[in-house]
Amino acid sequence: MSTVQLVPELHAFLDRPGQLFIGGSWQDARSGERFEVENPAEQRVISDVAQAGSADVDDAVAAARAAFEGPWRQYSPARRGGLLLRLADLMEAEAEGLAQLITLENGKPLGMARGEVASAVSIMRYFAGWPTKIEGSTLPVSPASGHPMLNYTLREPVGVCALIVPWNFPLNMCVWKLGPVLATGCTAVLKPAEQTPLIAIRLVQLIEAAGVPPGVVNLITGQGQRVGAPLAEHPDVDKIAFTGSTQVGKLIAQAATGNMKKVSLELGGKSPNIILADADVKRAAKGAADGIFYNQGQVCTAASRLYVHQSLLDDVLDELRRHATAHVVGPGLDPASTLGPLVSQRQLDTVSGYLQRGLADGAELICGGQRPAHLERGHFIEPSVFLDRQERSCVAREEIFGPVLTVMSWSEPEELVARANDSPYGLAAGLWTNDLRAAHQLAAQLKAGSVWINCWNVVDPASPFGGYKQSGWGREMSKHVIDAYTETKSVFVDLA
Repeated sequence: MSTVQLVPELHAFLDRPGQLFIGGSWQDARSGERFEVENPAEQRVISDVAQAGSADVDDAVAAARAAFEGPWRQYSPARRGGLLLRLADLMEAEAEGLAQLITLENGKPLGMARGEVASAVSIMRYFAGWPTKIEGSTLPVSPASGHPMLNYTLREPVGVCALIVPWNFPLNMCVWKLGPVLATGCTAVLKPAEQTPLIAIRLVQLIEAAGVPPGVVNLITGQGQRVGAPLAEHPDVDKIAFTGSTQVGKLIAQAATGNMKKVSLELGGKSPNIILADADVKRAAKGAADGIFYNQGQVCTAASRLYVHQSLLDDVLDELRRHATAHVVGPGLDPASTLGPLVSQRQLDTVSGYLQRGLADGAELICGGQRPAHLERGHFIEPSVFLDRQERSCVAREEIFGPVLTVMSWSEPEELVARANDSPYGLAAGLWTNDLRAAHQLAAQLKAGSVWINCWNVVDPASPFGGYKQSGWGREMSKHVIDAYTETKSVFVDLA
């Protein structure tokens, strides 16, 4: 097994204990507590990081409030945009180190981590264009007084934002939220997942180097209950943006009612992927395999439910088996690896439990389902495919967040949409067909925030992203996310 050589700067970074960043100052947690960060491919501790508590949350929110009410308000839109462009340039210059750091603490293959960094740079540059384009309007009002009246609207930053991000795309999720925060003139308290705090620390170091004023971006690290809960409940936070599980999203929504803070939630999914009778089998099967095995299946939009027309079922299963067994499971820093480890022992236990329960529920295991025999350490699992003829098993109904695909067949078009929509989630859906009319008709009927036709997981910063039903509230990216970080003020001027 060969391994990519780490960039020298990364060794120095890992040797330094991770700290909190509050009010422009790197510091330990008030309690002095720390926690360890593991490389999931080797089950080896690679660093340790400050464990924040409620007192640190208070300090970070106070710093964000002081910056929001103070010097940050004086920055012109063009100046904010310039800072974002400078940050994007710094990220691009550090791309290889950032990618290697993602692979070390998250486990994903280095090629995928490099793609994540490139995406994050692109997103930051997209949001750099927004500060000068956030505008109000004048409205033709008709006041009862009959006086001539000027009415105009202003778009103002919402204030202090709590940003809680997950571990599956640890850099991209930070940028998805920090981009609109900085573009609109808000301030932030960023809380990364405890499994992947290192990439957030490195990003905030680059934010500091880019010249973002003290207190505008604050970083607190630690376990969710000890940090995320007090952050969600904090009375001086104006908005909370969370990406993660639906279960935790519901708790955050409840916590936000204390001061009626604004909430945006990007939550779980159990996304249906449909292969119609006229589809190109090889293309559709490859798309289905990529849709579930990408990032070890640890994707909220994972294409985990596959509905195949009965006439194509055997051929599609053969193709899926071929794609699954072709994957090279191994450490992300091994250039030969195409599938890395799951992020933690807890996640491995969860996925392994679903594999056992799926068999107990009567689903047929087509391939996978085991730990790779050649790997003695690490949280690895083979890419797995089930066939569920009754569509009743847990693997067909529940979000697994691992490389586990459940295949169902269909024959009656009248039932297909109802089956695809029969889920508490509605994040994404897809379909494979050469029939343009059928594609558009089905896309209109699927209850999902994103529908992909003859593709999967296509995301662009100019396009909104979010879910229906229990997959979340609001939208990330595009002009829609600017609304989530701004307030609209209406101003009347009596001209009589």
